[in-house]
Amino acid sequence: MKINKIMENKKSTLVLEVRLDTLTSQQLQDMLIPAFNEANEIALDFANLVYVSSAGLRVLLMGEKIAKSTNIPMTIINVSDEIMEVLDMTGFSDMLTII
Repeated sequence: MKINKIMENKKSTLVLEVRLDTLTSQQLQDMLIPAFNEANEIALDFANLVYVSSAGLRVLLMGEKIAKSTNIPMTIINVSDEIMEVLDMTGFSDMLTII
């Protein structure tokens, strides 16, 4: 998986590509956690994401917990119908801010 980081006006956008799974979730975690120290707002762009596993969901939950504890909003944007179905089925759509 490739993650592009875009920083604009203290907003960090992480653009994820292809798969968020056991092999790639650590890469997201390694970029997401430091982003809370660098930005006032974080967005995860799922426009090019086609798969999310339970390991990926764990990282999203970790990010949401950090967001709540630091009062730094984390939003998920450009979610495909397929990924949204996974988030709905797992209850994550109720826990995460998805635009």
